[in-house]
Amino acid sequence: MSKAPAASAGASRHERRGKSMARTMPQLRVYRQHKGLLLMFLPGFALFFLFSYVPLYGILIAFKQYRVLDGIWASDWVGFAHFERLFAGNDFYKALRNTAIIAVLKLIVAFPAPILLAILLNEVRQVFFRRFIQTVSYLPYFFSWVVLAGIMFSFFGEDGGFGQLIRMFGLEPPDNLIMRQDYFYGIVTASAVWQGVGWGSIVYFAALSSIDPTLYEAAVADGAGRFRRIWHITLPSLMPTIVTMFLLYIGHFLSVGFDQIYNLTLPTNTEAADILDTYVLRRLQTMDFELGAAAGLFTSFFGLLLVLLSNRLVKLYDKDQGLW
Repeated sequence: MSKAPAASAGASRHERRGKSMARTMPQLRVYRQHKGLLLMFLPGFALFFLFSYVPLYGILIAFKQYRVLDGIWASDWVGFAHFERLFAGNDFYKALRNTAIIAVLKLIVAFPAPILLAILLNEVRQVFFRRFIQTVSYLPYFFSWVVLAGIMFSFFGEDGGFGQLIRMFGLEPPDNLIMRQDYFYGIVTASAVWQGVGWGSIVYFAALSSIDPTLYEAAVADGAGRFRRIWHITLPSLMPTIVTMFLLYIGHFLSVGFDQIYNLTLPTNTEAADILDTYVLRRLQTMDFELGAAAGLFTSFFGLLLVLLSNRLVKLYDKDQGLW
């Protein structure tokens, strides 16, 4: 009688193993069928792993008294001492304040700009005009910020195009607009919109092309005007794409664009142009690797928290939305 439970237990283990193999075999069969695609995927994955995951080892510098000759692992652990030093410095809070202001302005202005451009051009029926606007709006994205900053200095500088445009309306423009720190936030936000609005709208154009045209035809038959069609058809259809792009954007909330800020910084606007990325650069230039690593880790950790919180809030609104 005592052998029966043991036999049944062995049979149940055998059944579970068989079910597990049955679930695994179809997956292996799919991998074999698409081995060509997997081989194409491997180089990209290798580069992503090499440049995105391998450098994570350097995070340890934020918790060690790093000595170059000893290496990262052999250096002494100091716990959160560098974070205490980071939060005790006034320069960090100034950089954090500037970063937060620029990040909020870009979120309010630069993030919705591609959505608005895509919706407006979607309503244009002249194909030539639509393609012309798309092409013109794409162009700044393909120029480096070194070139774009030079254009901004020429346009907003003394006797630049902006000043001449203001004088056409009988007004006197402020002197050296781009050199003044009280206008720096606005210039950064405007240049970010100019550089990225066209390229960012591509995703939304793709989403708009998937909307069923019969929905618009039915709305017209019901007497809906242009704005009501946008409000009740276009925006709800774009909402899944907007939510996904927002969650991807919010993860880099405190990364407000090092290239842009660095190339637009002048000695006269440094007080407003000092952000977390330039703060980290100064720490690295003074060989203070530990403080630079701590500041970079703080930025990444804050972005992770924002993604988790935003995704949770989206799930509360609509459980079918979100990144996961």
